[in-house]
Amino acid sequence: MEKQGSAFGIHGIGGMLVATVLLLAILAGLTTAALVTQQATAQQSYEIKDPLSIKMRGDNLSNEEKLVIHGTPVGGDSLHKYKFEN
Repeated sequence: MEKQGSAFGIHGIGGMLVATVLLLAILAGLTTAALVTQQATAQQSYEIKDPLSIKMRGDNLSNEEKLVIHGTPVGGDSLHKYKFEN
């Protein structure tokens, strides 16, 4: 009976080291992205325009038009209706 090959053919210590380095690289990348996002968001402040007209019940995004964020947008969010001012 022939032995089937596998897509991950590295076994033993070499395979463990490759997996460990790959996981640490992913961790470093995600940590860096989180820190950059947090630092950019920490520089923003917000202001509510006309707070008495905010509805408790309504469309999911209807109250977002009353929020003004001072700073630059972070990430590629195009769903929300926030207004950004510098």
